Amino acid sequence: MSCKRLSPYLLPLFFLASLAQAASEEDLFFKSVADVNDGDLRFLAQGPDKPVHHHQNHITIDDASLAEGWVHLRQCHTHLDAVPSSQVTYREGFVRNLRLTRAEGIGQAWVQGHTVQLENVGPNAVLCIEADTRALSPLEGNSHFLRNGPYMRRFLDGYYPMRVSLSVQLATPRLRFAGISPPAQTGMQVRTTPQGVDIEALFEGQLRTEIRFELTQP
Repeated sequence: MSCKRLSPYLLPLFFLASLAQAASEEDLFFKSVADVNDGDLRFLAQGPDKPVHHHQNHITIDDASLAEGWVHLRQCHTHLDAVPSSQVTYREGFVRNLRLTRAEGIGQAWVQGHTVQLENVGPNAVLCIEADTRALSPLEGNSHFLRNGPYMRRFLDGYYPMRVSLSVQLATPRLRFAGISPPAQTGMQVRTTPQGVDIEALFEGQLRTEIRFELTQP
């Protein structure tokens, strides 16, 4: 079996937009066994010399989201590892209207149920997707939370550097940002405005985020 064959990840309950991804042979050659991350989250102040897989997400929350939990997702992947096959997998029952909006440098890409299947991913490939995801859930009191992840770049038992950008737009005046886990730190930048929150993360291992919003009006 090819060392680049990929296996799907287990999915969290609320939302996943995670690409099951292998590390390139060059990564494996230059990274010793002792240096390979085994899954623990480690934020990075600086990444490798060459660009790493960049996972970009834009989520819109509106008044209908508060009532039904569905948010709109636009997602793009760049600097993908060149692999024979891969898939983007979402929690079944938590995604609808899944469609491809861009696929470049990929032999074949198609929607299959709650997944996007990829074959013959080449260097400099780009993949973009749109969907509605049931990602927003109420908490006790006047709060709602949005959970994302796990984001990861994995080969066998090792995890390799990855960059995640997440922009959440509040298309409703009824919510305001109230907190995030993990908090802002080196390798995890968080910027908030009245219109939403933007996150930039560079890391190894598995990243899960939870963003909390408070209701400003019924």
